[in-house]
Amino acid sequence: MQKLMINETFLDTEADSYMTRRETNAVVIHHTGTLEDADVSADEIDCTHKGLGWTGIGYHYVIRKDGTIERGRPHSAIGAHAYGRNSDTIGIALSGNFELTEPTPQQIESTALLTAHLTYRYEIPIDATHILGHRDINATACPGRNLGRMLPTIIGKAIWYQEH
Repeated sequence: MQKLMINETFLDTEADSYMTRRETNAVVIHHTGTLEDADVSADEIDCTHKGLGWTGIGYHYVIRKDGTIERGRPHSAIGAHAYGRNSDTIGIALSGNFELTEPTPQQIESTALLTAHLTYRYEIPIDATHILGHRDINATACPGRNLGRMLPTIIGKAIWYQEH
């Protein structure tokens, strides 16, 4: 499988304050949904989420418009990204508002590669039951219609990455 490059953000996350995820059964894909379609970083999301009174960023990974993968919440921690499924999922947020625009090709490739690595690590099947858009779990438009319609492409590419 192709090597995965993750930018460590070293966010000021109080690791002791996070509860440990005991099982991992799915990957949930999000968009940041900013009104201006901004290319927000994990650090910026962390600040926003802390401003809401959260412990820190709710997503485990953020994928920037250039395809850079940034670490968010500690990998082993329970997320804060998909109500009712935080304790058994990993959250990936792509920067942008995909109700308004399209994700970049670099974001799609990075999402597929990260998904391939996560599903391999946790022995999760790579299919539409286990690779979900946020809207598949909660009543929301997230990950936006333009990214949502690309989930089958991400799944197909993740399968390819695992095989090569």
